Amino acid sequence: MTNEATINKLIEMRLTTMADAYRRQLQEHSLDNLSFEERLGLLVDMEYTSRKNNRLKRLIHNACFDQSYACIADINYSAGRKLDKSQIERLATCRYIADKHNIIIMGASGAGKSYLACAFGIEACKQYYTVKYIRLPELLTDLAVARGEGIYKRVINQYRKVNLLILDEWMLVSLTETESRDLLEIIHSRHKQASTIFCSQFSPAGWHGKIGEATLADAILDRIVHDSYTIEIHGTESDRSMREIYGIKNK
Repeated sequence: MTNEATINKLIEMRLTTMADAYRRQLQEHSLDNLSFEERLGLLVDMEYTSRKNNRLKRLIHNACFDQSYACIADINYSAGRKLDKSQIERLATCRYIADKHNIIIMGASGAGKSYLACAFGIEACKQYYTVKYIRLPELLTDLAVARGEGIYKRVINQYRKVNLLILDEWMLVSLTETESRDLLEIIHSRHKQASTIFCSQFSPAGWHGKIGEATLADAILDRIVHDSYTIEIHGTESDRSMREIYGIKNK
């Protein structure tokens, strides 16, 4: 078999990075002193790394992050925000996902809740967990449309299966009874099965009134609060918002 035939077969098997690396090996005589095992190992390493990088890119793309540039290393720990750096670094290991726990991030508008949630989400992608970011109003619209199209259970199942679901603008406005029931369906399907990050301007005590119907509210909160880590981003009226600091425009 000729070298070109080998390269073509690698490409046909979708091992394109290995094919390119093999072609370079044939041209670089500095590698001639390596053993067969060493040269094969280099080829496999190149293909493996390429596939892992491509998988990470797909996970980040499919997550639909609001802020795909968010980074744990760039979090603002200024004194007024009162963030616990050690807690955030522990959560960034994604152990909470393995344990099927949640995170509640609270703070005023512009405090940086979405940034922090997206930073956690990107860390989860780096560990090859599936992640989905969505605003709560968009989620409720998705479910309402799915019900009308007869695919409600299929959409619920899609949200159930994702390893980390990030729900932004959580309980920003009051829900209808149908929306509350839809939300309970999502939360119940993920309870102790997957992790969720809730970004809210209100503490859990304030969610009850937003949900409305007391029984539904109790059921939703019971499935969230007891298995959640809480992060509260503080600030004063004199503090500039994170949107202002980083030049992010309101949508």
